[in-house]
Amino acid sequence: MGVHEKIKGDAPELAYRPVAGRIGAEILDVKLSGKLPAETVAGIRQALLKHKVIFFRDQHHLTDAEQEAFGKLLGNLVPHPTVPKIEGTESALNILSDGSYAANQWHTDVTFVDAYPLASILRAVHLPAKGGDTVWANTVAAYEHLPVPLRELADKLWALHTNAYDYAATRPDAPAERVKHHKEVFASTVYETEHPLVRVHPETGERTLLLGNFAQKIIGLNPQDSARIINIFQDHITRLENTVRWHWAPGDVAIWDNRATQHYGIGDFTEKRELHRVTIDGDIPIGADGRHSVTRRKEIKQPDLKVAAE
Repeated sequence: MGVHEKIKGDAPELAYRPVAGRIGAEILDVKLSGKLPAETVAGIRQALLKHKVIFFRDQHHLTDAEQEAFGKLLGNLVPHPTVPKIEGTESALNILSDGSYAANQWHTDVTFVDAYPLASILRAVHLPAKGGDTVWANTVAAYEHLPVPLRELADKLWALHTNAYDYAATRPDAPAERVKHHKEVFASTVYETEHPLVRVHPETGERTLLLGNFAQKIIGLNPQDSARIINIFQDHITRLENTVRWHWAPGDVAIWDNRATQHYGIGDFTEKRELHRVTIDGDIPIGADGRHSVTRRKEIKQPDLKVAAE
């Protein structure tokens, strides 16, 4: 199981177990709640900044209300901008699948808006007998391990992120109801935001690559060149050395720094899988050139408007 280590710094030390070489740690002996001491919350934040994604086992006591109460210790909760919240909650999102689909594309949550989420807290509610793991990638490590010429190029580039893209083309095996859900719910309000390809992390000062499946094109390039450039940097982000894979167990909770990671839900299960997510509000990114991200479009779509391919 590995040697237990201690997270050191200004906050009290928390015991943890590394999960992978460049990302991920399991935090030990902490029972999550909305009543945690400030010192423990500070330690959790410190662990999150260091390891990018942190895991807690055996949190069976958490309800939606308790999950939200804990989330408020980390910041202001924010609902998803288009997908309805769980009834009776303030902002919790139900990530539910019958096994016919999964979030099996690399993404950073909600980057189609300017101040996309700071962090997410995901709790296992119902798991399939096998499969359904989630993988995270460290986008800081990806930037730091780029060859210098690519790093210098990335610092200069900006990308357009949007929730309006051809879902059926990116997921040709998706069931018809999921294509319909993407068009009528997920993209019910169309957002387009220009983000720097390299974001300066507001707390650590680290530089992190900002891409994922909502990044549809590089500003100033034609579609073909955009796709090639995006693929180059995306391939560096998802190198196995930059990733950690988590096998969910009942009672597990994962928290990730959404400013420094991408994640991917593996679609290898055929039974019900349900996880509840609480999201912490973020701020507007600043690029390596000192400029802030800019919203270019936000509008309510008409019901008969088709989502065009980028």
